[in-house]
Amino acid sequence: MLRTFRADLHIHSCLSPCGDEEMKPFAIVTQALAMGLDMIAICDHNSAENIAVFISAGHKRGLAVIPGMEVTSKEEIHLLTLFERQEDCLALQDLIYQNLPGENLEGVFGRQTVVNERGETIGINPKMLIGATLLSLEQIVSVVGSLQGITIASHIDRQAFSLLGQLGLIPEGISLDGLEVSIRTSKGEAQKRFHDYQRFSFVRFSDAHRLEDIGKNITHFLLEKTSSDEVKMALHHQEGRRVVEQ
Repeated sequence: MLRTFRADLHIHSCLSPCGDEEMKPFAIVTQALAMGLDMIAICDHNSAENIAVFISAGHKRGLAVIPGMEVTSKEEIHLLTLFERQEDCLALQDLIYQNLPGENLEGVFGRQTVVNERGETIGINPKMLIGATLLSLEQIVSVVGSLQGITIASHIDRQAFSLLGQLGLIPEGISLDGLEVSIRTSKGEAQKRFHDYQRFSFVRFSDAHRLEDIGKNITHFLLEKTSSDEVKMALHHQEGRRVVEQ
């Protein structure tokens, strides 16, 4: 049976250099549940090293946590990538790491903290996670597709680091699964501004870097259960799954 699930599928942990240090498993799961969410995704910049502990923390408290990553293409376009299996997300991470130049400047960009389920620091990622990879938009979308994942263009209503901000259009033939609109743009404004792209499903997530932002911008999905595969079906209006208008 299909039912409506509340989802915020764009949340950063303390691994993202721009994410607050408080963005750790117990705190994020607690806040998500307090906001009435059924499903979240941790999508750190160019890394998935904190994914496993968040999934475990969510499972213990009845919150679905989807493996994800926010990848930056060489054109400096942010792309949300979501997966059914951790292994596929980590396979993408391996490719990202092979194509991610530079080292992080902690004093400039922030600390990149790898944690355990208790939120204790177990490592510091030295890579330039905030930077652009050497992979093109087309390459990233293709690889994610080959891993049976989802690719959503992040915050297309923003000028910086967005597909439309960087390219001015969505190239023909790009197999995106959806377009994300940030909290800055209302549903009505989005329908007017992006009328030419109505063939895509639009979603709204928080892009939270602080606990208080989790769940402030969400999407309702009509699904059978909480999973990335179900979300992908909803984005493509398959077998009754869909994005629910709110």
